[in-house]
Amino acid sequence: MFHRLKNDFRLSIITLLGISGLVGITPFAVLRFMQGNLLAGVVDSAILGGIASSMAYAWLTGDTRRTGLAMAIISSYGAVVVGSIVGDPGLFWLYPCLVTTFFLVGPRIAVGINLSAILAMMVVGLAFSSQEQMWSFSTTAVVVSACAYVFAHRNHSQRRRLEQLATIDPLTGVKNRRSMDEELDVAAANAERSGLPYALVLLDIDHFKKINDEYGHGVGDDVLTELVALLESNTRRSDQLFRYGGEEFVLLLPGVDGVNLRAVMNNLQQVLRKYLKHPGGPVTASFGVALLGHGESVDSWLARADNALYTAKETGRDRIVYAEEVGQPMPEPVPRAAG
Repeated sequence: MFHRLKNDFRLSIITLLGISGLVGITPFAVLRFMQGNLLAGVVDSAILGGIASSMAYAWLTGDTRRTGLAMAIISSYGAVVVGSIVGDPGLFWLYPCLVTTFFLVGPRIAVGINLSAILAMMVVGLAFSSQEQMWSFSTTAVVVSACAYVFAHRNHSQRRRLEQLATIDPLTGVKNRRSMDEELDVAAANAERSGLPYALVLLDIDHFKKINDEYGHGVGDDVLTELVALLESNTRRSDQLFRYGGEEFVLLLPGVDGVNLRAVMNNLQQVLRKYLKHPGGPVTASFGVALLGHGESVDSWLARADNALYTAKETGRDRIVYAEEVGQPMPEPVPRAAG
């Protein structure tokens, strides 16, 4: 449970705001019934039920977008109904709803929900004792929404930037190892479900340390960026490239095996031999390739490709070695227990 809350920002916000709403509204729902205001009590109870149901839906399905929208609508329009029933005391409930809407949905959708809720409160008019009160409330509500919009928009931009920094290699612009781990898990799950073949390629630039030592790290960085450019221009959109560390990269190739895989690899090797250069001459790379076995774990898959790469480096470099050809066949799936 705590792992999901830590790694799913939207779910954590929905859970926090949902619990806050349940704790804050429940005493008032009880008070309404005790005071004999059954209509207000029923409305409060309906809001509580909607919030609780939305939270449960988010936890069971993982669909936080629909849940956030549902909670935003329930809380905002619920506040409008409560304000229309109980008058002045109900007006205060709309303010926190105007702010939390921006945490539950995107800024533009939140603006639409907030403005329509404020307008609905004004059109109904039952919550106000005078025109002056209505316009004062509406003006302050719009100001609150505007401030919340600015904060939410800036927060959204910063979160996107942080996510990019956490998943993209700053030098080459390709995804980093953290992204690779997530994408390999997705690939393994998709292969198990659909039967689509996946090939994993580990490639390592030959004698890269020598390039750095003799020509400087600036030249080494240029070689890395040029390698990425060549690989991206000679692979499909569906293929994914990751920087594994240093001069090592991982290429994920969906939907290729057999003859097609060998054609792809031979082409990449020839492209690098022809176009990848540094001041001292051509630059080559070694490749370790492994096909994902049925039921195989990502760790095993990656390890077989890594061992194939090691073999390529140890037997002369500038080679393509397939895991299945060096005593590392795809493992047999582990049989599931009956029952």
